[in-house]
Amino acid sequence: MSIVIPVYNESKRIAKTLDEVAAWALASTFRADILVVDDGSTDDTARIVEELVPTMPFLRLIELSHGGKARAVLAGIRMAQGDVVGFMDADLATPLSTLEPTFEALRGDADVVIGSREGVGSSRIGEPWYRHAMGRVFNGLVRWTLLPGIQDSQCGFKFMTRDARDRILPRIRLYISEQTVSQARVTAFDVELLYIARLLDLSVHVIPVAWEYGNQSKVNPVTDTLQNIGDVASVWLNGKRKLYRKER
Repeated sequence: MSIVIPVYNESKRIAKTLDEVAAWALASTFRADILVVDDGSTDDTARIVEELVPTMPFLRLIELSHGGKARAVLAGIRMAQGDVVGFMDADLATPLSTLEPTFEALRGDADVVIGSREGVGSSRIGEPWYRHAMGRVFNGLVRWTLLPGIQDSQCGFKFMTRDARDRILPRIRLYISEQTVSQARVTAFDVELLYIARLLDLSVHVIPVAWEYGNQSKVNPVTDTLQNIGDVASVWLNGKRKLYRKER
């Protein structure tokens, strides 16, 4: 299992996160490959990870210029070598225990597994009411236009088989350029990924998660919401133009 962890200025918690990931990896029933993708951090994040690499043989550091979470995640997934490939957030908002049922589902008939903070068995811990309300409005838009039945497209926990990765990535249209940005950029690249998966008739399996809101979240409720709406519009337009039916 290759696990991509995108990071941007995470020096205050990345060592603790990787210690927890290391403990989980050593106790897991399958071999783990951890790729930390540094999205052009301006603090000591990359240095801290680099110093941990010799002590964690399953850990790799990939350094990029600052292009936003989407580009970091897609770069890490592209470089991953595992039979199962995916990403989770650096704050471990979705618990590591979710990885075991994810792996089992992907060994079964699932092609893609996503964590969901909505539905039976799921919960949101510590999330401000306005963030939840804005998220539900946005998801309503996503379900109406692109992904009917997907109650939570934006949970930062998604995994897929290597075969699914190899079929999806060549069709991705958003956030594939080398453009750099000046601030944190949280986007709806997940929507495009799931839209393509469904277009290819891949099986998408949903796992309810107990998700914990992080106080150091880099999401800007206003600018990122507008960015995400623009992403949904782009995916909808690309779909209407049938651009996802062929590889780039």
